[in-house]
Amino acid sequence: MMPGPGMTEILERTGALLKGHFLLTSGMHSDSYVQCALALRDPRDAELIGRNLMELFREFRPDLVAGPAMGGVILAHEVARAAGVPCVFSERENGVMTFRRGFRIEPGQKVLVVEDVITTGGSVMEVVSLVRQAGGQVVGVGAIVNRSGSDSLMDVPMRSLVSLGLAKYTAGECPLCRAGTPAVKPGSRSIQKGKE
Repeated sequence: MMPGPGMTEILERTGALLKGHFLLTSGMHSDSYVQCALALRDPRDAELIGRNLMELFREFRPDLVAGPAMGGVILAHEVARAAGVPCVFSERENGVMTFRRGFRIEPGQKVLVVEDVITTGGSVMEVVSLVRQAGGQVVGVGAIVNRSGSDSLMDVPMRSLVSLGLAKYTAGECPLCRAGTPAVKPGSRSIQKGKE
């Protein structure tokens, strides 16, 4: 956990902890959402978060930090700054996660993969696979918030600054859908019931 102001305090102070009916990127539904972009928008908070996340992996001595766009871009930069190493990010091209913009993973490079929030770990698993395909060694997976309930991903240690047991449901079991509450995809338009 972070020294000084805790991560939960930063999430609350910045308005990053939201309540409502949300359709998560994973396809799951939830009554809570963590908008980490709000927690990272102040460079002082972002630097503190990156430094504290890096401390959880200090013993692995990564050569590079990688994260998926969008949630992992600022975080990868700040964790890499704390580690004194470069960072890269992956992004989707025609629906497939890839490294673009001249980013490369060198064979044997020790890579720490980071993401803002991990729910199912889908995007992070894609980045881990990309790193491994390039011959890199994934030394860990880090997150600001882990809501997956797991402490490893693809046989890689996973650590986070905060674990939140926020409710998540499939569309078929979602009580908010049954109650007729419209789902919202954060950062996007509202989603009508039955259209997700």
